[in-house]
Amino acid sequence: MLVLYLVLSGCSSVQPGAAGDWAGYKESGQASFYADKHQNMRTASGEPYRHDLPTAAHKKLPFGSMVKVTNTANGKSVVVRINDRGPFVRGRVIDLSKTAFSRIGSLSAGLLNVQIEVLR
Repeated sequence: MLVLYLVLSGCSSVQPGAAGDWAGYKESGQASFYADKHQNMRTASGEPYRHDLPTAAHKKLPFGSMVKVTNTANGKSVVVRINDRGPFVRGRVIDLSKTAFSRIGSLSAGLLNVQIEVLR
């Protein structure tokens, strides 16, 4: 059981408390961005995805969480709101809207190494 917990905790440095308080939770990995075909499609939270809004997908953070995403290569950060689930690709920790991704790196890069921190 302990091994399973260690595997599931991954690169996380802070785990949520018993009450589900995620503030301060940190995770490192890669960020990707939504392809154009997702524009106006319904997200897991029920709202339509829009490229121009600073939103993101995460596998487990609660919808509405505000997350600071920092590009580890250049130090640029953006704050996004979690409104979808994913990405479901090994090593990726967050999937950003095109606008959010472009604020911290070049779209032509495709992937960025990032650290995420839950603000609230």
